[in-house]
Amino acid sequence: MDQIDSEQNAIADISPVPNHVAIIMDGNGRWANNRGLPRLAGHRAGTENIRRIIRTFGNHGVKYLTLYAFSTENWNRPDEEVQGLFQILADVIDRESENLHKEGIRLRHLGDLDGLSDKLQRKVNGAIELTKNNSQMTLNIAFNYGGRADILNAVRRIVEAGLQPETIDEATFARYLYTNGTPDPDLVIRTADEMRLSNFLIWQAAYSEYYATPTFWPDFDEAEALKALKAFSQRERRFGGLISNGKRSGD
Repeated sequence: MDQIDSEQNAIADISPVPNHVAIIMDGNGRWANNRGLPRLAGHRAGTENIRRIIRTFGNHGVKYLTLYAFSTENWNRPDEEVQGLFQILADVIDRESENLHKEGIRLRHLGDLDGLSDKLQRKVNGAIELTKNNSQMTLNIAFNYGGRADILNAVRRIVEAGLQPETIDEATFARYLYTNGTPDPDLVIRTADEMRLSNFLIWQAAYSEYYATPTFWPDFDEAEALKALKAFSQRERRFGGLISNGKRSGD
């Protein structure tokens, strides 16, 4: 704890802090394999980590946190693992919804609920309804989510709405994405030493800062989160322009 406390004190005043952090929670299976445990044990360990990460980022002023929990490609995993992940999601909702609500956290789902059981869909929608008026932090759970599917879904909805091509700009398009109402992520974190987006927020993360760590997700603790915040605070964000005397200019 002394090491964590000292790191917290060292960066407490560092600015800026990202408004929106998105995390690709990778390495649960490898964490379990390294310990001779079944893969689902790693996924359960990963869910136990979520609570402390919410608290850590929330305490440092992060207002939006998006967690990549299950991708559209994860359906290709063994059925036992897929069903186990669904059960873990149900357990987490049962265990954590009231706690999130008491802490003022709004829960949102990103992705397609189709394919989930009616019971699980009711649990997800119930948690969303319970927390919908909270404003301390927004927690987006990307479950059965894919960036390409997100974009295709937006295109289909725009066509269905009958919008004229000349009326469609980036802001209009963004309103049809699952993340409507959530600002684009300032920082995307990936654990377990991988260096790819894996179909995660590929529209929204166009100008995000990226931070990769070899730490497996179950071991991504407060100290690791603070390292990511510190790294972000040292980045110079240009958004395609140039920085000159503290002012952004065009290319």
